[in-house]
Amino acid sequence: MAYLLDANVFIQAKNLHYGFDFCPAFWDWLDVAHADGRVLSVERVGTEMLGRGDDLSTWAAARPSLFLAPDGAVLPSLRTVGQWAAGSGYQPAAIPVFLDGADYFLVAHALAHTQTIVTHERPSSSPKQIKIPDACIALGVKCLTPFEMLRLEGARFVLSP
Repeated sequence: MAYLLDANVFIQAKNLHYGFDFCPAFWDWLDVAHADGRVLSVERVGTEMLGRGDDLSTWAAARPSLFLAPDGAVLPSLRTVGQWAAGSGYQPAAIPVFLDGADYFLVAHALAHTQTIVTHERPSSSPKQIKIPDACIALGVKCLTPFEMLRLEGARFVLSP
């Protein structure tokens, strides 16, 4: 199974759960899983991370192959996701925000390539903002939390004896 990681997975890992300074095993696991083709993201997420000017920017810059550019299969999916967003009862202001961000490309890429999105976002019934899980539910794309992904993958971050 291939996972597409949302920017918030990387950002919250760095800031909270898996800081570079105390849990390098998480970042090593991402490298191994990426090398195996299981962990990816999209170019727009990479752009968000590169603009941060911190350790995460440096980490992301060293892994350009992690962040996929849209390919020919993604283009029809962008149209499908855009039509869904426009016709799903969201407030008019919510639609361009979604279409201008990385989430739109993440959902379209996952839809085109039958991949699973990994995000900390939760579904919402608010018409003011389009959330990734809501788009995934509507479009039949699988969506997990980072912790669900790590458990499914059997990731273990243990101290050496």
